[in-house]
Amino acid sequence: MTSRPFNFSAGPAALPEEVLTQVAQEMLDWHGSGMSVMEMSHRGREFISIAEAAEADLRDLLQVPANFRILFMQGGGLGENAIVPMNLSQRNGSGKVDVVVTGSWSKKSAQEAQRYADVHIAATNAPEGQRHIPVAAEWQLRPDAAYVHVCSNETIDGLEFHELPDLKALGSDAPLVIDCSSHQLSRPIDWSRVGLAFGGAQKNIGPAGLTLVYVRDDLLGHALPICPSAFDYKTVAEAQSMYNTPPTFGIYVAGLVFKWLQRFGYAGKTGLAAIEQRNIDKAQLLYAALDGSNLFENRVAANCRSRMNVPFYLRDERLNDAFLAGARERGLLQLKGHKSVGGMRASIYNAMPLEGVQALTAYLRDFEAQHG
Repeated sequence: MTSRPFNFSAGPAALPEEVLTQVAQEMLDWHGSGMSVMEMSHRGREFISIAEAAEADLRDLLQVPANFRILFMQGGGLGENAIVPMNLSQRNGSGKVDVVVTGSWSKKSAQEAQRYADVHIAATNAPEGQRHIPVAAEWQLRPDAAYVHVCSNETIDGLEFHELPDLKALGSDAPLVIDCSSHQLSRPIDWSRVGLAFGGAQKNIGPAGLTLVYVRDDLLGHALPICPSAFDYKTVAEAQSMYNTPPTFGIYVAGLVFKWLQRFGYAGKTGLAAIEQRNIDKAQLLYAALDGSNLFENRVAANCRSRMNVPFYLRDERLNDAFLAGARERGLLQLKGHKSVGGMRASIYNAMPLEGVQALTAYLRDFEAQHG
């Protein structure tokens, strides 16, 4: 590792340094092809080999079942808030969508889905400021909902479903849709409880512009007539994600990240198990520092704190600017919280090493000793 600063950006976010190094080395000539990946035809044999390897490695890492299609798409998580209801809201002819609102992103999902479907808020953690996940047994699910939507990690608010809800146990036959943008590939996914998952790549996987969609076979072929053909999951799946020119460079970088994850080792583990363990250790270290402080606080219920996005606040907000300035001097970047909630936020995605969190917690202690 070099002496680069530690980047706590919520996304686009830090990438593994060895991946960036490989991208730089291959920029002008990919594997002797005489072309940069950015110059390749998406239908040429060179790029097809890149895309096929990326999909195979992703399927291996997340143990995606054979009856799920992996789609490389565009539009980001925000775009999927429209693309999902355009594909699934008439799956059973009801046009009904149930949404569990746990923060800013699930709220956006509900608002966008209202343009295409009858949306019902099955549960919410309102009033504002009570940052928790409603108990699943208390959700008000409709028996004829076409699907149930949750954001399994709220990037802005710092809440995470550490266990996905079992809708069948709740008496619902609807497929569960999860927006996993900010924690995909940070831990396993229980596919037995999921019908569709989606996420932008710019948190744990690669550059902005690539969106991953994992969709079960039986959920294909139900798109509304108004759904653009390039966003019809069935069309995209049948064309192996090549119906529309895909985000080729993003897929290439994602493929390198998948290879990095496969060989990643930590605490005697490898692959996804290793990265999950390191993510647990990083989060525990940071939350312990915040909970032990008299100057800083986290406002999320302990049982649903995100491992990826840790919002925190100075009890004396007059110190905010001084805190951020001191952080920059120490090479701790992008710690300002989202404008909608204020405060601070440390996003500690897969590429953030343990040393980065150790540096941040040391700074928290030093700043409190000086200003507390």
